[in-house]
Amino acid sequence: MKRRNFLKIAGISSFVVNGHAMRPFSNTKMARLMADCEDVEDRVLVLIQLKGGNDGVNTVIPFPQYDAYADLRPVIKIPETGPERFIKLDNTLPGADQVGLHPVMTGFKALYDKGWLNIVQAVGYESLNQSHFKSTDLWLSGGDGTPENSNIRSGWMGRALNAMYPDVKGTPIPDMLYPLGIQIGDPYPSLGFHTETEHQNSINLYGQDPDGFYSLVQTIGGAPLLNVPDSDYGDELRYIMGVEDSVDQYSQYITQAFNAGSNAIATYPQTGLADQLKTVARLIKGGCKTKIYLCSMGGFDTHGSQIPPEGDITKGRHADLLRNLSDSLKVFYDDLDGLGLSDKVVSCTFSEFGRCARENGSAGTDHGTLAPMFIIGKALSGGVHGTNVDLVNLAGDNQLQGQQFDYRQVFTTLLQDWLGASNYVLEQTMFEGYVKMPVVGSAYVVAPDCYIATSVLDPAPGGRAMRMFPNPASHRAQVSFQSATSFDARLSVHSLGGALVSIQQVQVQAGANIYHVDVAQFPPGAYFVRLENTRSGKADVVKLSVAR
Repeated sequence: MKRRNFLKIAGISSFVVNGHAMRPFSNTKMARLMADCEDVEDRVLVLIQLKGGNDGVNTVIPFPQYDAYADLRPVIKIPETGPERFIKLDNTLPGADQVGLHPVMTGFKALYDKGWLNIVQAVGYESLNQSHFKSTDLWLSGGDGTPENSNIRSGWMGRALNAMYPDVKGTPIPDMLYPLGIQIGDPYPSLGFHTETEHQNSINLYGQDPDGFYSLVQTIGGAPLLNVPDSDYGDELRYIMGVEDSVDQYSQYITQAFNAGSNAIATYPQTGLADQLKTVARLIKGGCKTKIYLCSMGGFDTHGSQIPPEGDITKGRHADLLRNLSDSLKVFYDDLDGLGLSDKVVSCTFSEFGRCARENGSAGTDHGTLAPMFIIGKALSGGVHGTNVDLVNLAGDNQLQGQQFDYRQVFTTLLQDWLGASNYVLEQTMFEGYVKMPVVGSAYVVAPDCYIATSVLDPAPGGRAMRMFPNPASHRAQVSFQSATSFDARLSVHSLGGALVSIQQVQVQAGANIYHVDVAQFPPGAYFVRLENTRSGKADVVKLSVAR
């Protein structure tokens, strides 16, 4: 698939990007490269879309304002006493910042107590839109409700991955085995097709059969449409119906990773989200190098019957959704921990908007504004960011106001501090300037020297990453890259311990460059190939494996 097609609606359809993780480094000592940068290649981000607009007020209860809360929600409020009472999250928080979790979210409470859960309060964006389709489009495109940012025609995930792992024009790239991103939770694009009920799609990957994913992509929920409208929606539908052509090239490798992988915990909850996460864990264990997974669960458009007629909060419709979310992520991280991968994967939830502060007449809530985001992983700092939403000072239509965080702050933080995106990548993603948050644990924050797509070969970044072919190599390896300028350089090979193994002087030309490294006498193992500008001292590094 051509990148321009991928960018078209990346983030709301299955990602298929020609790319392989190839990290260029800034100039630094080889020991630092190994100590601080080696694990960045293996990091994964799992995004979980809560489709329909999650009711944040009944998810994270601002119980210091309980009287105001109960007045706004006399029917659907979470009790403060009795067996159905909310879970007090953290008694060490300041009094006004104390929060309660919905009583079914025991899994999230356990993750929080381990320091593996962050709650980000009152998240939104400027001029928030309360249309399901439009707001989802804004979250996935990296936009907002202002005129200049309301019609971005590409997805922020696509832009980020494109900038982090650019193609090198004119050179063979046979090692692109895995897509950089995969959507496995929903075969449909977010085109705003509402039913009269929940506007949801529950996706089960056919008992953990990876072929189920491909068949879902191919069918698009049924037979191909014969009369596709001549509109933006129609363009996106035509694109989605052609995705299988691009997915096929990766199918054998994803199937191999799935078959090679395993789960430490066999029994997950019997839900669509749990099946998606179980598959993600197995693919990662099997060696799949995908960087971003997009999962989803629907049903959060709770206009009515948010609780059952008998009033049992723990058995209501919203309770079922939150139990699914909480239990699925708890088991997912227990599984990753058993697989030795819990410090390699960070997850983040998002929903297009929250719900109205006041309940409606149908024991439900209508479209709202602000809502919390949850970030989960062993590598996190843990805690609650921000304070409770204000239930007294509401907008005229009983909507929450007082946004504390822009959602792009969260995604900016995860891209750079967790995945190692450079400032150039943030600029290309259109996230430059957003203030990062102390979400990732200090021991896991990617150092600037390890940022991906910070190349010294090209001061005006473009397609310039170094690549090795074949990799692994047995006799001779080819180094290829693009350079904007000509300069004298040293091409050296180093052991994992940093020892110099071989070196040659080369003349880099503006444009495409190809050099060869003789590895026939190298012992099998892993090496670093380093290209250094002899005048500036700056260098790019790529990893090479030697096998016999």
